[in-house]
Amino acid sequence: MGRRVAITGFGQTHHSARRWDVNGLELIQEAVTRALADAQLNLKDIDAVVIGNMDHFEGINYVDTWSVEGSGAFLKPIFKVTTGGTTGSTVGIAAYYHVASGLFDHVLAIGWEKNSESDTTGAIITCSDPIWDRFSYSGAIPSLAVEASAYMKRYGITQQDAARVTVRDRGNAVNNPYAHLRTAVTVEEVMHSPMLTEPIKLLDICPRSDGAAAVVFSSEDKAGKTCPRPAWVHSVSVRHDTTWFGDIDYLGIPSLASAAKEAFHLAGIREPWKELDVCELYMPYSFAGLKWIESIGFCAPGEAPRLLWDGETDMGGSLPINPSGGVLSTNCIGATALLRVGEVAQQIMGKSEKRQVPDVRLGMATGFGGCFWSDVVILGVDKP
Repeated sequence: MGRRVAITGFGQTHHSARRWDVNGLELIQEAVTRALADAQLNLKDIDAVVIGNMDHFEGINYVDTWSVEGSGAFLKPIFKVTTGGTTGSTVGIAAYYHVASGLFDHVLAIGWEKNSESDTTGAIITCSDPIWDRFSYSGAIPSLAVEASAYMKRYGITQQDAARVTVRDRGNAVNNPYAHLRTAVTVEEVMHSPMLTEPIKLLDICPRSDGAAAVVFSSEDKAGKTCPRPAWVHSVSVRHDTTWFGDIDYLGIPSLASAAKEAFHLAGIREPWKELDVCELYMPYSFAGLKWIESIGFCAPGEAPRLLWDGETDMGGSLPINPSGGVLSTNCIGATALLRVGEVAQQIMGKSEKRQVPDVRLGMATGFGGCFWSDVVILGVDKP
């Protein structure tokens, strides 16, 4: 059994559609500096670095080499991880395992993206098989539209139900000074926003953001020395289980269901809806805020709208989801899932300021990407 590991620091950039003031290296450095300050550590304390982004989208490879001045990895072991949209959470999980292995005491996990300099749709189209996949997977939005349509037809879900997810997350983002989109919206505004691909409208979908995030993972021997309330890693789970876009189950997300089941089991969680205090879930569009919480097991299939309309997932509800504003407010792809991990860690540390959920002891973060892959991380205030 490996060593117990905790998150002791988290830093993120201020996110926007275009960060003209910095290049990629400087963007990374901004997040790293803030994470080290939060952990009360210096670069000399960091033993290794794990970094990742969607280099396929930008056409710029080897971030582990050219960003060393920003990551602080000079003369340190550095590992590059890229797993599609789940890159951020996979980077964090890789950093966790590096510490748990006993090889390192402090490992810095970094995720970043400059979407203003990339072509997401072009990259997704060209990475799909031209014969078997491309006709049905012509970019992120059309594929999500297929999923949403199948879900609506099967369970009688409405576009207004999905709009309620956007209202929640965008409302939460108002209290997050780092978020890209910080303007609250109404159901009516979502419904009247431009249609992109039926049934997905402009306000149903996440933005494209420039930004970075950095998280410090520390061994149990070091965690408490500089961090008075570490966020302990209780469990992690990774499910990258589909190769072809055409194999995706549009009525559910089996990878998330499987990853959540394993993570809950490893963390000793029997009733997640009752035991978890906060969730930061990678939901790139509004319909995911309904269907995917059903896959996690928070409710039965088709019952998610009731939880949303009853306010059960709002701030002050039974289980607040995405107090940060989530992916619908900020989406710097390589960092997006790492932001989920870092935001839950901050909730446990009690450092979330205006977006703080009271008395958080156990939280869940997820990552999403690729052929509907999923990662899950469970963090808690108690040492596992």
